[in-house]
Amino acid sequence: MDKKEISTKSELNRSIENTKKGFEESFESGTLYNRQTQDKAHLEQILRCLKISDGMRILDLGTGTGYFAFPIAERFSKTEVIGLDIVERALDKNRKKALNDGLKNISFVSYNGLTFPFADKAFDMVITRYALHHFPAIKDTFREISRVLKPNGMFFLSDPAPNEDDTERFVDAYMQMKKDGHIKFYSKKEWQDIGKIAGFNLVDSFETGIRFPKKKQTSLELDDILNRYDKQVIKGYGLEIINDEIWITERVNNLLFKKL
Repeated sequence: MDKKEISTKSELNRSIENTKKGFEESFESGTLYNRQTQDKAHLEQILRCLKISDGMRILDLGTGTGYFAFPIAERFSKTEVIGLDIVERALDKNRKKALNDGLKNISFVSYNGLTFPFADKAFDMVITRYALHHFPAIKDTFREISRVLKPNGMFFLSDPAPNEDDTERFVDAYMQMKKDGHIKFYSKKEWQDIGKIAGFNLVDSFETGIRFPKKKQTSLELDDILNRYDKQVIKGYGLEIINDEIWITERVNNLLFKKL
């Protein structure tokens, strides 16, 4: 094993730990995290797209607070839903909620952020929402998704996207101000290209949007980022400072793949 490989593994583990720590802090704050991620209309649109049926075994990758997993388990009592995440604190809370709500068709599993702890062809569907931009080895993640899916299984992802004119990726630099392990937002074409490598074909898609706040950090840090990027590009994200919060608007890719 050479130094380059060791360095790569070290960077992967560091990124995963940063994400874990950042999300533990976000989940503890509660209200702000919910304001950043919850959108009932978007959730309903996704559920209509998925066409879930009885008997399915579904993996919710990067489940977080179970925002995606719980509604599915509640509405489709004859499905099995498993939420997978690296953040144990959130999973513990989810388990307590499932127990209190009497939901016997949902469970939550922790993992190392790289290898899924499931057998090959274990699921009919894999879903993920607002999570993949934190994954440091995205091609490996797609291969893992393909591995645990049955033949002709479905994979749905929902994740913010860069604006078309943001070629220098201001949005990624902005998102990295929040120390939660953000890696990159991908375009629709980039997702399709990554999907093809892992044996996926895009079968349906729609675009939505999200406008959300983050706590303002030091003015110097924000000013540095704002001064490094084209003002017109930044304007396209509707950046607005309101009291101690920064609001931004982002496009969201919603893509449904089928395993070939």
